[in-house]
Amino acid sequence: MKSSWKTQLATLTMTTGLAVATTPAALAANSTDPFDGNWHFSLTPYLWLPNLNGSADVRLPGVRDRLGNAIDELRVDAEIGPNDYLENLQFALMLTGEARKGRWSVLTDIIYIDFGDQKTRARTLTGPRGRDIDTVYRELETSFSSTVWTLAGAYTVAHAPAWHVDLLAGFRYLGMDSDLKWRLEGSRDILDSAGSVSQDRSLWDGIVGVKGQVRLGDNHWFVPYYADIGTGDSNWTWQALVGVGYAFDWGDLSLSIRSLSYDFDQDDADLRMTGPALGVSFRW
Repeated sequence: MKSSWKTQLATLTMTTGLAVATTPAALAANSTDPFDGNWHFSLTPYLWLPNLNGSADVRLPGVRDRLGNAIDELRVDAEIGPNDYLENLQFALMLTGEARKGRWSVLTDIIYIDFGDQKTRARTLTGPRGRDIDTVYRELETSFSSTVWTLAGAYTVAHAPAWHVDLLAGFRYLGMDSDLKWRLEGSRDILDSAGSVSQDRSLWDGIVGVKGQVRLGDNHWFVPYYADIGTGDSNWTWQALVGVGYAFDWGDLSLSIRSLSYDFDQDDADLRMTGPALGVSFRW
């Protein structure tokens, strides 16, 4: 396993907070027929505030415990919530767009996130031979920026006045630029180390999935849903969303629960983000 991958994935696991998400804009849930053969467009700015859970093996170059034994790697199990990352957020952009003509549509989603000097909690540390290091004082600080871009084409395989189902295929890109600083101190002669590392990484994954919506009652309320799964530079990645929305003449307001997961099996690392997303869709 390459040390650059391990350090990069640990940094991603402990800092991403707002990043790495894609959501299609919901189609209009009013009297407009989106399958009338004309062009229909939507643009959705949104905010996603997930809890992040992840783990990774981290190589700390030149680290030895106080007895002089080399520490090859540490297993870091971390958790971050909105209270941790919002105060250090420097800039964020979250935007989804969709164009439809008849049964065919194309959607794109772009997220850019930038953190500075983010203090991070390591929930657990595991050392050599899987031993928990619960007596070690740990201090982690990161600077992190990330771009996530999704582009997919979709085809409506079935639809009725109150619902529709689309199949989609495309790709998801994840670009990361990170800087990790750490300080570890052992209270039982286990570990004493400090250092930093910077990493850049680009990941491309192909995805396939399904999306759509179901109208409720008087056609103003609706339930949007989305799911995809893919692979490529990562071992696999998947995403799922379900929510509730209300349609106005000018667009939609929706509140959803979204989950995005990556598995980096080749580096014994995984990442999962789950939390609420609030979006406003403008249609024309």
